[in-house]
Amino acid sequence: MRIGIIIGSIREGRRGAALADWVLAQASARADADYVLIDLKEFDVPLLTSATVPGAARKQYDDARVQAWSAAIDACDAFIFVTPEYNHSVPGALKNAFDSLGNEWADKPVAFVSYGADNGVRAVEHWRQIVANFRMFGVRQQLSVSAFLEFGDSGFEPNERRAGELATVLDQLVAVTAKLTA
Repeated sequence: MRIGIIIGSIREGRRGAALADWVLAQASARADADYVLIDLKEFDVPLLTSATVPGAARKQYDDARVQAWSAAIDACDAFIFVTPEYNHSVPGALKNAFDSLGNEWADKPVAFVSYGADNGVRAVEHWRQIVANFRMFGVRQQLSVSAFLEFGDSGFEPNERRAGELATVLDQLVAVTAKLTA
């Protein structure tokens, strides 16, 4: 079972990379799945302008960057979106990258790790509606952290509850993924 941890921000000075690194370190200590980091920034996914609807593209895209993104997403059985909250919603770059693909997302489980002024909870609520379009199963537990209280000079500085909360997220994601891929 391969679970992709997607860094959903491409901004300079982004906090999501430090949070995703922590998620990967915690997840990699487990023996229940192969966890891989997928940094959206490395793909430079262009704005969706193709005349072909991604769902009808049959995983064949005009742009090499989108094709590389497609291959990275298609190789995973499930995902963890490490998502910031921008203006009470999802980050535009990750939404565009999500919209640029089609069937690569279909029927796969997803979990959410969010951060923001209000811990990113509004972004997660929007993501839950968005991923439903591809019949993705969003696990109930989520990890939502404060952009103000849990990031410092050394990166992500989780409070004492976070490791246990993430373990619950991972337990739910692995269990659902095992059932859906059986």
